[in-house]
Amino acid sequence: MVKRWLPWLLKGGVSIGLIAWVLSKVDLAQAWHQAQNVDPWMLFLAIALSLAQVAVGAVRWGVVLRALSSTVGAIRVFALYYLGVFFAIVLPGAVGGDAMRIWFCNRAGMPLSTAVNSVMLDRMATVLSLVLLVTGLEPLLLARVPALPGAWVFPFLSLAGIVGTLVLSQLDRLPFAVSRWRLIRGLAVLAADCRRLCIRPRYGLSAVVVALIGNVNLALVAYALAVGLRLPVGALDCLVLIPPVILIMTLPISIAGWGVRETAMVTAFGFIGVSGNSALVLSILFGLVTTATALPGGLFWLSGEGRRRVQAVE
Repeated sequence: MVKRWLPWLLKGGVSIGLIAWVLSKVDLAQAWHQAQNVDPWMLFLAIALSLAQVAVGAVRWGVVLRALSSTVGAIRVFALYYLGVFFAIVLPGAVGGDAMRIWFCNRAGMPLSTAVNSVMLDRMATVLSLVLLVTGLEPLLLARVPALPGAWVFPFLSLAGIVGTLVLSQLDRLPFAVSRWRLIRGLAVLAADCRRLCIRPRYGLSAVVVALIGNVNLALVAYALAVGLRLPVGALDCLVLIPPVILIMTLPISIAGWGVRETAMVTAFGFIGVSGNSALVLSILFGLVTTATALPGGLFWLSGEGRRRVQAVE
């Protein structure tokens, strides 16, 4: 019982603690007034973009599954992915949704190795596209914020991500003296699947491009909300600042990113002169919009249709 609830208690404590810290730094009355006056049309646009994000994510994962020779149909891939999106908001950390995706796939008959590796490679493509996007746009941000600290971090992460992917894809080809290590043996199947994805541009490049589209779309969700709140924020600002926030949110240290997102967004948008009040409202609305668009995945499961969809994966 203790082991079951301890992660929830710890991560819930992180979320509550960070939210409390951010709230102590802002004017809550002003933030509430600003939230009440959000443009409803821009809010609807943000919700529509967030719903489209689910479809983009399903397409990205579908590309990875096809590279691994999976024959799961597009509709079932969408259903399984949407279930993962729902559980990502109700379980501690974003990786909870990935774990449920693996469980659903395996329960439906997909080999465990394919389920695990497809989700891991899908996550790798998403993270790599995040750091590549930020690195590519960073010069434009530095032109506006010359004293931005840690400007070297994302170029380094981009290089590390590319090199790491290449190294991973060769782990099953190492000399016997190295490959007999338990860790290397455990990664051998993942290495082979990584190579199957990467060496074929129609799969590897497609997965990264679709992931880039998804990350840009998330930035546009934030931009629509910023416009609705009448903040002095441009689309380029969101394209550069939102991906690092999303990357930090993937750390499994909070409940669905709450608290971590607010702290990161208040800090990030503070660099371009957005007040803490406004950045907090933007972050909370962003969280509520993504949560609202994830809830249908849970209703889909509870209705019984979701259970039927995860059965009999070919």
